[in-house]
Amino acid sequence: MIDRSKIKLACAPINWTNDDAPELGGELTYQQCLSEMALAGYQGSEIGNKYPKDADVMNKALKLRNMTICNSWFSCFFTTRPEAFTIESFIKTRDFLYATGAKVIGICEVGMSVQGDTGCPLTENSPTLTDKQFKMIADGCNKLGELAAEKGMQVAYHHHMGTGIQTIEQYSKLMDLTDPKLVKCLLDTGHWTYAGEDAVEAYKKFIDRTAHIHLKDLRKAVWDNVGPKRYSYVGSVIEGVFTVPGDGDMVDWDGVFDVIKNSNYEGWIVVEAEQDPALYDPLEYAQKARAFIKEKLDV
Repeated sequence: MIDRSKIKLACAPINWTNDDAPELGGELTYQQCLSEMALAGYQGSEIGNKYPKDADVMNKALKLRNMTICNSWFSCFFTTRPEAFTIESFIKTRDFLYATGAKVIGICEVGMSVQGDTGCPLTENSPTLTDKQFKMIADGCNKLGELAAEKGMQVAYHHHMGTGIQTIEQYSKLMDLTDPKLVKCLLDTGHWTYAGEDAVEAYKKFIDRTAHIHLKDLRKAVWDNVGPKRYSYVGSVIEGVFTVPGDGDMVDWDGVFDVIKNSNYEGWIVVEAEQDPALYDPLEYAQKARAFIKEKLDV
């Protein structure tokens, strides 16, 4: 059973200003992101593309709002660039996050990803990774795990649409190839569901190895439209396929929260919803998700 005192709630800045589609929320500042997260009742934030790159500046903004950083996305290129390229970049990210107090770094292999290609229909163009490529990614992830451990931190692998590691089978293959002490799981209800998987079953399978959790839902009416019309990942985001927990209609939330409640999970639970802030007020949706999590998980 979870110890609720060891669970903290955070919000992702992509609810305000999007990394894959920077035009969404392009006018919003990182200060507004942080202030509205705090106002909605969250304790932490992940790093966004507008956040300061200087840890002192970042920490000042966090302290003003009684917030902390819990994680940052990190892009790996083990399949397409020399390993040293990813490792050098990772060390810089690790050291910055360490200076902000974060304990987790969310990693994802994007060397062959189509997630940012607006002209690429996602359903038929996600890469198929070879056994050799899986091994390259796994070996690289283990090395990043060792580097994170030097600072008392952990890496958690984020399965993501368009990357070639997005189904339970693909994710299981990578997890089997990596050291469970070095590479943890980052589970995302939205990406499991988008991939056609049962998020509840995925959480059951991986929860004991999980170091970070992302919660988001999908709007079925949008999902039913973007798939048959061969939308790209970014295109489906712009159309509004994702929303916060408590608003969508495709994730079995009772099932997901039952898995979390009956686990020994400790750490951050992060609300996400890549959507247009001009259409979906980020503060309103952050508050809606906060109330929903309080109702379902009592945290």
